[in-house]
Amino acid sequence: MRVAAVLCLLPLAVPAFAQEPPPKIGPFVIDLHATVPRFPGDLQLAESRNMMLAELPGTGLGVQAGVHIYLFKWRAITFGVGGEVASSRARQTPAEGTQNVRAATEEFRSIAPQLSFNFGSGTGWSYISGGIGQSTWSIVPEGRTPFPSDSERLRTINYGGGARWFAKKHLAFSFDVRFYAIDPGTPYFGFPGSPRATLLIIGAGVSVK
Repeated sequence: MRVAAVLCLLPLAVPAFAQEPPPKIGPFVIDLHATVPRFPGDLQLAESRNMMLAELPGTGLGVQAGVHIYLFKWRAITFGVGGEVASSRARQTPAEGTQNVRAATEEFRSIAPQLSFNFGSGTGWSYISGGIGQSTWSIVPEGRTPFPSDSERLRTINYGGGARWFAKKHLAFSFDVRFYAIDPGTPYFGFPGSPRATLLIIGAGVSVK
């Protein structure tokens, strides 16, 4: 009788000891990050806007948003596709008493599709990703109207990586480190075009799936 009772209870006990496999990555995720861009200080860049090197703003603040869909897994890699928009701004104001240095505002905006390679599980994963899109790079000193180069669309390759940790089922902390390789700009008004440049943007924030 006791043996029969144990055999009846055994199917109920098995789930308590069985371990479920970790959840899969995806099926989608939305990222929203605050960012810190490190704008390059380059003499040709300053000359392309008829500015002095000291007038270039440098480090700024921005936002970055992305949506990614995860298609399939092959071995340890989950493949994803999506897109990203980024907007950054920096402002430089000369110190009081500084002569011949104008205040200036620098802005960078980018939009691009992305392909990602993801490693981990649905509770947390790292990734590398990249894509080719377009960006605008505006640098305008105070008191001057923008040049055509400030609204020119430039081919931009972005690449980088990051990670997401889901402390809750649908909400994660995430970060992203990304490089934007920007094509040279067109010369205007007798000034050189902006040089080929690489912009580094570091972001951190939340992800929702």
